[in-house]
Amino acid sequence: MLDVQALEGCKVLDISTFLAGPFCATQLGEFGADVVKVELPGTGDATRRFGTMTECGDSLPWLSESRNKRCVTLDLRKPEGAALLKRLVAESDVLVENFQPGTMEKWDLGYDVLSAVNPRLIMVRISGYGQTGPYKDRPGFGRIGNAFGGLSFLAGYPDRAPVTPGSATIPDYMAGLYGALGTLLALQAREKTGRGQVVDIGLYEPIFRILDELAPAFAYKGYVRQRMGPGTVNVVPHSHYPTKDGRWIAIACTNDKIFARLAEAMGRPDLAAEDSWGRLAARERDRALVDETVGAWTMTMDRAALMQRCEAAQVPCGPVYAIDEIFEDPHYAARGNILQMQDTRVGNLAVPNLVPRLSETPGQVRWLGPKLGAHNQEIYQGRLGLSDAELAALRDAKVI
Repeated sequence: MLDVQALEGCKVLDISTFLAGPFCATQLGEFGADVVKVELPGTGDATRRFGTMTECGDSLPWLSESRNKRCVTLDLRKPEGAALLKRLVAESDVLVENFQPGTMEKWDLGYDVLSAVNPRLIMVRISGYGQTGPYKDRPGFGRIGNAFGGLSFLAGYPDRAPVTPGSATIPDYMAGLYGALGTLLALQAREKTGRGQVVDIGLYEPIFRILDELAPAFAYKGYVRQRMGPGTVNVVPHSHYPTKDGRWIAIACTNDKIFARLAEAMGRPDLAAEDSWGRLAARERDRALVDETVGAWTMTMDRAALMQRCEAAQVPCGPVYAIDEIFEDPHYAARGNILQMQDTRVGNLAVPNLVPRLSETPGQVRWLGPKLGAHNQEIYQGRLGLSDAELAALRDAKVI
């Protein structure tokens, strides 16, 4: 293991709010980037007040998702604030923002202006619909990204309204993930060109990108996939099944060989015969009956016994976990997926550990989300060299 982090020396300005942009910057900070979080004085990022509140006045999502950042306050709407941001941009590598398109330009802080200050700057821009197109001025949130991206339509049962596909914030996290990927690509390109560029992401775009064959199947055959409950298109049985102890197990039979192994585990090898459900086409034809048959079998055993039976037969399976079960699971513990952090403001707090794990230059969580303006003096005086008097004047003018 090397005594260095992958993004050590990379300076990031996070002027974004509410999850998508901030998550992008958080991932960069987890692997060594120096991330300065810029927030509106007196107000801060809305994430501070979103979700479960803690005694320190900030929410659990803020503490978890703003880790490793140094927090400053700055009103970008004021000329003095814009001027300070430009000074920070001059010595930064990346700026992340997720305002509605045109907002940065209204403040005279568009990419044309900032790249003139620093031609090597990479600007990550995450918005509801991207920086171009007829919908670019529409506001967007994760729920809208799920809906517009095509995922919500697929979530739930065919005879009921579409449901939230797990979490309304999936597009925020996905956009942040793609934002981090775009940043790494742009940093690599800058090594060749010497210039920065814009990374432009609409919240719906990562959702649309991950929907397997949805687009080509429609273009090729006019097929419009409908809601299938817990089932999966193209394969069966491939769903969630009830167990005797009131829990659920996920079973995934992606081909005929795996189904044959499941049939053996069920004590029903005849189900995998050529004249029964041995071929996928036959199982697709009788999808409801196949799932009903598998579900009737899973209901005869507790989930732990089912897991043992399936694993012994080499049938892919897994428990459908609630969060309390995740905290009890030995594999999560062995992999260190849950990180216990000691925070000066709230004490011990468990948060998801970082992903991915690198063998030679692993990332780390150094601290959780700080209080508003915690690093004003460190950044404005230590990095920009402002005097005590200048800092006081900015504070009095509510610029910081």
